[in-house]
Amino acid sequence: MSRHYKKDTFKGQKMLVLHKKAIKKIKKNAIAKHLYVTDIGYFPKAQFHYRERKEGCLEYILIFCIDGSGWIEIKGKKYHLKNNQYFIIPKLEPHKYGANDLNPWSIYWLHFNGNHADHFVNPNNYPRELYTLENSKMSDRVKLFEDIFYTLEEGHFTNNIEYSNVLLTALLGSLKYFSLFRKSKLVKGKDPISKAIKYMRDNLNKKLDVETIASYSELSVSHFCLLFKKRTLHTPIEHFIFLKMQRACYLLDYSSLKVYEIAASVGYEDTYYFTRVFKKVMGVSPTSFRKKGVTENH
Repeated sequence: MSRHYKKDTFKGQKMLVLHKKAIKKIKKNAIAKHLYVTDIGYFPKAQFHYRERKEGCLEYILIFCIDGSGWIEIKGKKYHLKNNQYFIIPKLEPHKYGANDLNPWSIYWLHFNGNHADHFVNPNNYPRELYTLENSKMSDRVKLFEDIFYTLEEGHFTNNIEYSNVLLTALLGSLKYFSLFRKSKLVKGKDPISKAIKYMRDNLNKKLDVETIASYSELSVSHFCLLFKKRTLHTPIEHFIFLKMQRACYLLDYSSLKVYEIAASVGYEDTYYFTRVFKKVMGVSPTSFRKKGVTENH
């Protein structure tokens, strides 16, 4: 098996670097040559992590932060990367990056290349955020990282190489086509909580109180609230607001509606109040969200 591990520097770290012979084999593979991994790893709580490449790297570098924070500097501009954000460093671009001293990042990272690699790289470089709305499927992306790692760890046989290519395409596709990935439907059950959530989704343009929502679940208010928070980690009203903001995000992405029209469509007559709620939930104002095109370009 042609694989190589670099020396551990962070507790719990995983790293795999493909040898030149493996890369040569990949470049001759009809399927894998279009998009492939050359290095992949996971650095948890990577205190004092720092890397500088004055000549850049021969591959694109994906850094996916799942906890803590860090920074990336390219062309003299410094970008801060935090939890649930990712950044793709262009190949051959001089750069440096490192973990925050007080709150070091935990990151999944990989180097990738191939004839189709640049298709997954947005020309406007800045950290992309994967908003943790319902069905954002963050754990699915982490699993894709893990599956790529363990597939290549087993060896660089033809099947492993081709399968890792399929997994990498899925991972990068989930980032580039963020909105489509997020819109995949959850399996809807007939339990009281699922029924209540469906009722919320069907009435995003209304103002609902917890008594109304609970009555639709056919449970007492107290029992409903207890089960709901146990299932979602949020109160029913908090979740209802999340669903409203999720819908607002979609409209900001895919419609030309004015902010006040979007606010009204999710039950807010006061646009200024809607803006405050949106910023509290999403971290940016509706106008900034639309300008950056954050979901369209993920």
